[in-house]
Amino acid sequence: MEEKSDLSRRTFLGMSALGVLGLAGCGGGPAPAPQVDVQVPQALLDEASSLRGGSVGMLSQKLYSEAANQALDRSLQVFAQATGTTVRNDLVSGDAGDMVAKMDAEVKAGTSRDFAFVSDRRFVGQLHNLGALTDVTDVVEEMKKLYGEPATEAGNYCVFNGRWFAIPYHFIASAMYLRKDWYQEKGLPLKPHYTWEELRDNALEVSDPAKRRFGWGLTVNRSGDANGFIANVINCYGGAMADNTGTKVVFNSPETVAAVTFIGDIYTNPKYTPMLPPGIGSWTDSSNNENWLAQILGLTLNQFSVYADSKTKNNPVYANTHPFNGATGPAIDKPLAFGESNSFVVFKGAKNADLAKLVAKYMVSGTALLGVAKGAPCLVNPSWDKVWDSDPYYTTGDPAFPALREQTRTPLPVTTKTGFKFPQAPSPGEQAATAAYLLTDMMQSVIQGTKPADAVASTHARIVQVFEQQGYKQ
Repeated sequence: MEEKSDLSRRTFLGMSALGVLGLAGCGGGPAPAPQVDVQVPQALLDEASSLRGGSVGMLSQKLYSEAANQALDRSLQVFAQATGTTVRNDLVSGDAGDMVAKMDAEVKAGTSRDFAFVSDRRFVGQLHNLGALTDVTDVVEEMKKLYGEPATEAGNYCVFNGRWFAIPYHFIASAMYLRKDWYQEKGLPLKPHYTWEELRDNALEVSDPAKRRFGWGLTVNRSGDANGFIANVINCYGGAMADNTGTKVVFNSPETVAAVTFIGDIYTNPKYTPMLPPGIGSWTDSSNNENWLAQILGLTLNQFSVYADSKTKNNPVYANTHPFNGATGPAIDKPLAFGESNSFVVFKGAKNADLAKLVAKYMVSGTALLGVAKGAPCLVNPSWDKVWDSDPYYTTGDPAFPALREQTRTPLPVTTKTGFKFPQAPSPGEQAATAAYLLTDMMQSVIQGTKPADAVASTHARIVQVFEQQGYKQ
């Protein structure tokens, strides 16, 4: 998923209804989000009465869809107006490599925002390990009574020693996409999942460079999408970065070497050159989105940002897209598809923790979430079970919604034949090593001629260093 890298601040104050509408509608730029009559539930208004006049600072992981960002702004505007509070929201890219370090430094200096929403899979473990987060178990337990259970993945990434340190906000499914019209032309089946080898071979079959058809749209260049692709193949082959405790590095294994050999062959074997689009070796997180929307790719792996974009912009590729749960490998016969949630965290030392928790409770459901979800269809989804039933949009708004909801209920963990359980225990070491792009660096060295076994061994050593920096002696 590509996220914008700029950081900007929006401040929402208690103001007249005319002022709110003026802010929502002024200026040019991207098409506005679908309009939703955003309301603050009476129960939250009652709870906010003692907080009137208060202010809160929020950090949000900027969403790929600008319409969704506009809708998020509107939800915060309505809340501020209705409660007589001030909400200051800073936007930041989740792919900024120093994001966790900056947040931790601000917490330690006493200058941090009150709360934030970030990817639970990528960041919550690191922030908890640094002692930067406040226990929010009371809020989650209260919300369970209202909304049922959150997505199953959240119980893995947000809970430490039985306590919740993040509040699930909205669910982001994992998926892959292929051109169903290209597959149908070649008589290839459309299935709920494939093996990685099938996807490689099918990509070559549907490719035709003379028609600007390139079957393979996955890069190994430094990017979040490449990190996810490489890790998924390794896991499906039976390897893992760390053991099931998340504390011991076990990366250097025959299974990992086999996976790296498979990936490396795609980018170095002349046989597969016809299926690789020009420039794939230097792609960033936005590149696969752009090339998919340009209708030259036959396969890509992405969060539903690219799907949402094709739908909201009436791109013909939307009608020719077959979303599926992912791929399997020698060590597993079902895709490792359980997604993640953007989740709210309240920082240690928050100046107005009560107001921060109240904003989080407001944003996860009802019209506050609905506007954001409509601005990024299938990318922003309910994390909470009963929220799925709160509006017909979540059941009839897109053919993909039933499968997305099922992904939130995926029984976890999923166990490979080699004994690794996914999702594994939240690992600050794994999160930090992934954020440092050690996996993509490894694949680049293979492409440049390093033997896969040697590349895996040297990357194992680098991962060990990162784990030890996080306090895990090997």
